[in-house]
This record gives sequence, C-alpha cells and structure tokens, in this order.
Amino acid sequence: MGKKKISITDIAKELNVSITTVSFILNNKAKNRISDEVIKKVQDYVKKVGYQPNQLAQGLRTGKSKIIVFMVEDISDAFFSSIARLMEGKAYDNGYKLIFCSTENDKDKARDLIRLFKDRQVDGYIITPPADFEQEIHELLEEDFPVVLFDRYFEELDVSHVIINNQESAFNSVKNLVEGGFRNIGYVTLESNQSQMKDRLSGYEKAIDLYDLPKSIFKVSFKDFKAHRSDELVETYLKENPQLDALFFATNYLAKSGLKVLKKKGVKIPEQIGVVSFDDSDVFELYTPTITSLSQPIESIADKLMEIMLKQLTNIKGRNKIIHAELPGSLIVRESSHK
Repeated sequence: MGKKKISITDIAKELNVSITTVSFILNNKAKNRISDEVIKKVQDYVKKVGYQPNQLAQGLRTGKSKIIVFMVEDISDAFFSSIARLMEGKAYDNGYKLIFCSTENDKDKARDLIRLFKDRQVDGYIITPPADFEQEIHELLEEDFPVVLFDRYFEELDVSHVIINNQESAFNSVKNLVEGGFRNIGYVTLESNQSQMKDRLSGYEKAIDLYDLPKSIFKVSFKDFKAHRSDELVETYLKENPQLDALFFATNYLAKSGLKVLKKKGVKIPEQIGVVSFDDSDVFELYTPTITSLSQPIESIADKLMEIMLKQLTNIKGRNKIIHAELPGSLIVRESSHK
C-alpha cells in the first residue's frame, strides 16, 4: 500500500500550529505575520517529510498555478527542445513549472490546447503561433494573460515577442555563397506567410538583387513536408533547374531533405553545388563536407523569453510594457559554401 500523502492539516497537527499559519508559510505570506522561529520550524519539517502541495487546489485558492505553457510548432525539433530545456531550468529557479506541447502549425489544435490550459489555470503563454492566429492571441491579451510570442510575430498585433534578425541573417547567408564563388543560388523554403519565413525570403531577395543574380525560389508546403514528400519535391526542383550551382535552405529540416537528395544523385558539395542552411544542426558538423549554417542564439533566446515572461508574471505593470526583442544570428562558415 502506498504511503499516505501529507496534507497541510497533518503538518499543522504535528507541529501544533494553525492550518492558516502553515498556509501562510507555504505561500510565502508569513513575513511580518509569523515569527522566524515558527517559519523555520515549518520549513524544516516540510523539507524533512518531502511535502508537495496540490498545485490544482493551490491554484484554485490563489488564482495562480505557477505553470507556464511553451507552445511550439514541433517540440521534437532540436531547436525548440533545446530552448525548452533551458527555459525549464530558469522557470524552476523562479518557482514555476514549464509545460511543453506541439501545435504542428495547426490552428484548431492550438486553439484546443489554449482552451485546455485555461481550464487548468495556467499563468502565462509563450507561443510560436500558427498562421492566422491573431484573434486567439488577442483574446488571451484581453483576458489579461501574460503572452510572449516567439520565433514569429504578427505585424498588426502589439504583443511582446522574441525573434532573431531573420532578414539580415538570410542576407548574410546568401552573401557568403556569392563570396564563395556561386552565382545561381536557389532558395528552398516553406510555403508560408508567417513573419519569419517572409523575412528570410526578403533577405534572400535583397542579396540576389544587390549582386544582380537570377532568382530561383522553390516553396514546399508544411503539409507535404509532414507527409515526407519534401525529398521528392526537392529532387524535381533540381531536375527542372540544372543551372543551379548553390542551394540556400530556409530551415534545417529542409536542408536535411536536400542533402539526402544530393547524396542520392551523387552531387559533389561544394564542387558541383554549394549549400547553406538557415538554423544549425549537429548533423551539419558531422556531415562530409561540413555544412555552413546560420546558428540561432539558443541561450539568449531562452533567457530573453523567460525574462519577459517573468516580468509580466511578477509585476502587473510588466504586462503593459511591450518588448520587441530581435537577437542576432551567427553564420557558421564550414566547407559547403566555398568552391
């Protein structure tokens, strides 16, 4: 039979103090109300018996669950999971727990998740929103929930967000290929109107226009990618565009699809075709030849997201202060981008 869970009542009875006294101490409301001696006695006993409060019941009493939601496109993606892991530690150090979930860029699924988390009295939301999700974000703000958007934003919605300088980063990635001797640079991206993809496309076009080079843009739908059709689509694109001597991929998962195709076709990198990927991956450092990529500042992103969220959670005035943080990406130049 399992060990009986200890309650506040049990603690009060054991220490011969009132339930209210124990509640004040556990909820950090004992200062100037209860003596330091009693506070220490309760805290020592709680630590000794390993007492864990019922968070749901605690949330009903205080209106706070001490839980933050991290809603991303795909939590299994190394970029999102790495950030989640870093934020989890920072949240824990500040008395919060972090819940991760994936929306799969599905508006209906994201809406259902938010409805679920509202029922659980979650305190704040860090979200990489699907397309056309402005109304749902607006409703969260209207209900006075702390919200921080991440990786992408909505131009018409004034809400705090943390992104990287996608346009400048994409521009520098293409510039690196040009400096490496490539002149027919294809751009493989997602079929998306989301801000991060629009900004990366804009950076590609800006660099191509500056160097007066031919444009070649190929878009893969997220649906086709999830159906594992990106390999064959990229292969068709290359077959129809034999003039290309370099490829710039808008995401690391598109780059991985492209590398599989190039390997299958026996194309030599960088002798026959140069490659650069937006967003780094461990695979690129291990690949032969190594793959040049744009690295996003994962630690800085995690720190900034939690900094903004904690300001909103701990200070009601913090929710009215909108912060737009744009962090720099770093181009890691490897073997694939220079002939």
